[in-house]
Amino acid sequence: MTANIGDTDRYIRIAVGCALIIWGLLGGPFWAVIVGAIPLATALIRYCPAYSILGMNTCGTKKE
Repeated sequence: MTANIGDTDRYIRIAVGCALIIWGLLGGPFWAVIVGAIPLATALIRYCPAYSILGMNTCGTKKE
């Protein structure tokens, strides 16, 4: 598994995932907790299976 999630994408996923989980725990629908766990998990492991299928990569190029 090669990382395919860049820093900006990662921060957005963490924010959205946490917001959905908090909303679900504070009285929102329970599905928000489950749906929020997906972007949070992909941000933490820096790999998105959907990006691999679509051939996307937000990591950028590394300079040597």
